[in-house]
Amino acid sequence: MTIVSRTEDLEILLAVIDSGGFSAAARLLDIQVARVSRAVSRLESELGATLLNRTTRRLELTDEGQQFVSAVREGLRQLASAEDGLRAQRGRPSGRLRVDAVTPFLLHQLVPLVPAFRATYPDIQLELMANERIIDLIERRTDLAIRIGALEDSNLHAKLLGHSPLHLVASPDYLASNGKPMQIEDLDQHTFIGFADAPHLNILPFKQPRAMQPKIASSSGEAIRQIALAGQGIALLSNFMIRQDIEQGRLIPLLGSQLQSPNPRESVQAVYYRSDALPPRIAAFLEFISKRIRL
Repeated sequence: MTIVSRTEDLEILLAVIDSGGFSAAARLLDIQVARVSRAVSRLESELGATLLNRTTRRLELTDEGQQFVSAVREGLRQLASAEDGLRAQRGRPSGRLRVDAVTPFLLHQLVPLVPAFRATYPDIQLELMANERIIDLIERRTDLAIRIGALEDSNLHAKLLGHSPLHLVASPDYLASNGKPMQIEDLDQHTFIGFADAPHLNILPFKQPRAMQPKIASSSGEAIRQIALAGQGIALLSNFMIRQDIEQGRLIPLLGSQLQSPNPRESVQAVYYRSDALPPRIAAFLEFISKRIRL
């Protein structure tokens, strides 16, 4: 088997694992299911080992499969890094660049920059992925992630892009109907819109932090913004997603002088694999957005 065909089979195997099945991998890669099945069978035959236990409901990696896949992910990453080095010698960044971020950051900061980025770097194949939870970059084959707030210890490299202040906001219609809270205690008489599965994001950063119980909740920051714009309550949101709403009067800041700033939740950082040399496509993207995002 040639190196090219072997690499294709390995990519297909990872797609099966990451998507959860042969059919899902075929849809992801836009190929026939039969080709997916043949690729996995060919690998197992050449290796003389079973990589996947197949049941009617799901696929599971065998012990051998887990060890093999872990090595494959690292090997393909190193291969991509080597290719990046060769492209850099030719003077223009190229290749696939997969970027992960929470939906609001994707929509309000990255998407508006796509036309200019594509015009500047036409050889970079940009993939923007939305995830509300922190993902494993290696498992999801992601080059770069934008993360909001304090970072946990990891083996990833982090670049601080800046700080985005938090605002407690509500729409003019909501305030006209329910009154404007003038002090922290007044919030108990209002509807708070918060996060459904992240209680720490519902703690308001006053001098004495105040945990709020949402009456309306969502797992999506963008959904919370839309609900606040619809006049349904008060929300705590980052400036990077509501700056224009505030400037244009669609949302009104509340109790701003009492919110503690700066605080760890305001940091915006890019994280990526630690390596000896940053791939040119990642370096180009970081340099481009760091000059243009408005936090």
